[in-house]
Amino acid sequence: MKDWQQVLIGPMVPLRDALEKIDKAGTRMVLVVDETRRLLGSLSDGDIRRGLLRGLTLVDPVTSAMHVGPTTADASEGRQAILARMRKLGVYQMPIVGPGDVVVGMETVDDLLTTPARGNPVVIMAGGRGIRLAELTHETPKPMLKVGSRPLLETIVSNLALQGFSKIHLAVNYKAEQIERHFGDGSAFDVEISYLREERPMGTAGALSLLTKVPEQPLIVTNADLLTREDFGHMVDRHVEAKAHGTMAVRNYEMQVPFGVVREGEGGIEAIEEKPVQRFVVSAGMYVLSPQVLELIPQQQPVDMPTLFELMLRQGMQTRCHHIDGYWLDIGRMADYERANLDFAEIFG
Repeated sequence: MKDWQQVLIGPMVPLRDALEKIDKAGTRMVLVVDETRRLLGSLSDGDIRRGLLRGLTLVDPVTSAMHVGPTTADASEGRQAILARMRKLGVYQMPIVGPGDVVVGMETVDDLLTTPARGNPVVIMAGGRGIRLAELTHETPKPMLKVGSRPLLETIVSNLALQGFSKIHLAVNYKAEQIERHFGDGSAFDVEISYLREERPMGTAGALSLLTKVPEQPLIVTNADLLTREDFGHMVDRHVEAKAHGTMAVRNYEMQVPFGVVREGEGGIEAIEEKPVQRFVVSAGMYVLSPQVLELIPQQQPVDMPTLFELMLRQGMQTRCHHIDGYWLDIGRMADYERANLDFAEIFG
């Protein structure tokens, strides 16, 4: 909500004034805050009506009728996550709070359903052979394998379009003609598609050197074998707010050792831990890069993203992790491909 400040109201304001503010703002509620904008409660026209029915008057303060402990969203949450929660709860608007429950905004369903246009270019690395899926990719490049009713890459492109991204570059190599024939210039998918044609495999970052023009805005880079509902716009916004040069999407990953682990000391066995779980933070194959990072990429040379981030660190550039915890699946093995087809209708249907 653009003018969310107009729905803020102090705790001692009369109910009559709150009604007038609700009517003027065109919202269904106001937010009751203290002098530091810390959220104390919410007040809807329904709350006021119920208060009057139990004997309150329009001169009573809003605290006499407000709802204490309203549902809120954290300022770090993405638009898609907030919208999903609002739909689940059946609410039309939701306060956005930062540290200390300070109100920093308010989102409405109408605003969230209006997708802002994003000028950030997107590079999708679609040139790999998919060796681990060789029985399926002998004739078809992995990004063109059907997941559900359409090619995996089409789902990725469509999701980006739904999030407001329209400038897409496809880095292609293995059986590139199939990809180019299917997507063309992108007009059938409401996007603009161009192609970065690799003469040889160039890793997960090398194809960025094939961009003919350095973008003016941060660019998104993603692998072409990922199914995710991640909000890329949110990822870009956090990258800009942090004034970062490189952002890497990461996930928590757990791996259980299938045996009892023995810690041996000088006097024998010190301890035995039965089937311990190891926890790691791993790359999710999605990145946001500021334009100046492209200067670090050698021309026409294979480069992987870990190497590029190491170069950034050596140059003293600002890097950050963007933790994601929503749906994400790397389709690298046959079991992953089978799971993707099982999940497709529920997640993307």
